[in-house]
Amino acid sequence: MKDFINRLYRNHSLIYKGLLFICTTVLIVYLFPKSGKFKYSFEKGKPWQSENLYAPFDFAVKKTESEIDIEKQTLINNAVLYFDLDNTVESKVKSIFKNKLKNDLSGSFSSIKPSVLNIVGKEIISELYAFGILSENYTFPSDKIIAILDGREKKYDGFFSNLVEQGEITPIIDKVLVKHGLTSFKTNFVALFFDFIEPNVVLNKSFTDKVLQDELAKIVYTRGSIEKGTLIVSKGEVVEGDKYQALKSLQSEYESQVWSEASYNWVLFAYALLVALVLLMLLLFLRKYRETVFENNTKVTFIFFNISLMIFITTLVVNYDSKYIYIVPICILPLVFKAFFDARLGLFTHVLTVLLLGFIVPNSYEYLFLQIIAGIVTILTVSELYKRANLFISVGQITFIYIVAYFAFFVIHEGSVETIKWQTFIWFVLCGLATLFVQPLIYVYEKLFGLVSDVSLLELSDTNSKLLKELSNKAPGTFHHSLNVANLAEASANEIGANAMLTRVGALYHDIGKMKNPTFFTENQSTGINPHDELSSKESARIITDHVINGIEIARKNNLPDRVIDFIRTHHGTSIVYYFYMKEKKDLIEVDKKDFSYPGPKPFSKETAILMMCDSIEAASKSLKEPTSTKIDAFVENIINKQVKEGQFLNANITFKEIESIKKVLKRKLANIYHLRIEYPE
Repeated sequence: MKDFINRLYRNHSLIYKGLLFICTTVLIVYLFPKSGKFKYSFEKGKPWQSENLYAPFDFAVKKTESEIDIEKQTLINNAVLYFDLDNTVESKVKSIFKNKLKNDLSGSFSSIKPSVLNIVGKEIISELYAFGILSENYTFPSDKIIAILDGREKKYDGFFSNLVEQGEITPIIDKVLVKHGLTSFKTNFVALFFDFIEPNVVLNKSFTDKVLQDELAKIVYTRGSIEKGTLIVSKGEVVEGDKYQALKSLQSEYESQVWSEASYNWVLFAYALLVALVLLMLLLFLRKYRETVFENNTKVTFIFFNISLMIFITTLVVNYDSKYIYIVPICILPLVFKAFFDARLGLFTHVLTVLLLGFIVPNSYEYLFLQIIAGIVTILTVSELYKRANLFISVGQITFIYIVAYFAFFVIHEGSVETIKWQTFIWFVLCGLATLFVQPLIYVYEKLFGLVSDVSLLELSDTNSKLLKELSNKAPGTFHHSLNVANLAEASANEIGANAMLTRVGALYHDIGKMKNPTFFTENQSTGINPHDELSSKESARIITDHVINGIEIARKNNLPDRVIDFIRTHHGTSIVYYFYMKEKKDLIEVDKKDFSYPGPKPFSKETAILMMCDSIEAASKSLKEPTSTKIDAFVENIINKQVKEGQFLNANITFKEIESIKKVLKRKLANIYHLRIEYPE
């Protein structure tokens, strides 16, 4: 049991990656659309590229969306409006008029015979309540069909124009009065009837909507069927009209049948295999070409998280409306990976992610082509991401590539530009603007995952930062030495294509440990007193080598990134404090080299190897007397060759060719620093 636990502990990193691999695969497969894939590819208006296609089973041909929309709109336009009738209102109004005729009409209508007045009043009431008076005004068209409901029974049908609205009461009264030659009494009649006329018809919205929904539910979404074995389309035949609709119906039926309960697990398993294959390729790439990234579980998690995030966002957009698919800023992915890692890893991961997105998006070939081309442009154009202008220029180039590629695809598909969808270009512009979000996103990732980008390195390179100011105050000689080393290291890194910004920052902070005992280092001894004179060689060597440990402690307290701390740890490798070692050797026959050696480790990257060379060259160059180009060349060769001979660069991925290039840069820089001057007359 103990051996098993020990084995688990030793392999915990690989176990974690395995679990991460499985979890990411499951998540991505879960996000995939729950449907099978039709094995044929076709486009409207284009020739059928495959062999003659016969119906593999009986299936119904679906109507087009436009046909269904027309049917729905026709039903909505012809839908009957149902109104509830209050049949007590009319008799109530007649009763009120009858009472007024007996008691209250002597003054206003004294010149009209009561019999005539009775006839006119009843006729006005009959006209108003022939179909009914509306309780409120509606905006329905006049020819809209209506039905009047008296309780549960339909009383009569008609048009909406038959109903009387509030504003039509006066014209109806006027029409009856004209008929009987009583127009001079219009004001009196209007005043009379407005006192007791009441609406008796109200719209029954719930019943009207229910009837309409029942009618919409009866819509048939198919138009005929195709039997098994029937020829659907021949090779080379143009896919359009009924053939296109038959193919779309077959595709829909095929996908629904494939993703049936019986084959659900098989299709799911097939998706999982493909996703696992893609993620496995990524892990193998990291294992073979980016071993430092592969060994770091945080970085592997970061890569898998970003892939899953892009697939998640794209799935949300496709589920909402696939026409917005190009708004998703996929090019953020290579930008982020280039900021934290390198261009090759960024492009490789981007291509794999786009391949996975091909399962989700419509027109997958067009999408894959556009996104891969845009990713390549992103990698090739974006350099020095910390410079804001570079990002804006790159985003403009990415947007331009999107537009050009989409335009070309559209012309190929349609054969003209007359029907081009200009709004799609707006989506590309919005995608470009969304890509600018990469700057705050990088900052968030730095805090969440503890990574370091060039933006953070730029901030750290500021000599007015708290730590570098403290170094310049406590150890001014060391600070000046660090600046010189930074200049040499940056030039060397640029020469061989290493990360110049990282190298410069590492050089600026590599000797911060000397702040603890600044006077024990010759560059800070301004008084001419050497405190090492009072110490033994072993004690002096320990103080000198401890500046590496002290530097790591100070860096940790000031939250410097691990990538910068690596320079502090490795800038002396496992070399010996030669001066005190030789001094001790004079006094003793046997001397333990470990007492005079730096703790290491040796440099394990191009950048840390560059710093080791430049640090040694700059420090030793102070001892050059009457330097000439010959002396400088021999001086550089001797120091770097000694480091190579000691095996200090065995763990760094740096070649002999690159070391020779660095030597040339250092020789040139030292020659410029120690250039000879002519003597000026006094």
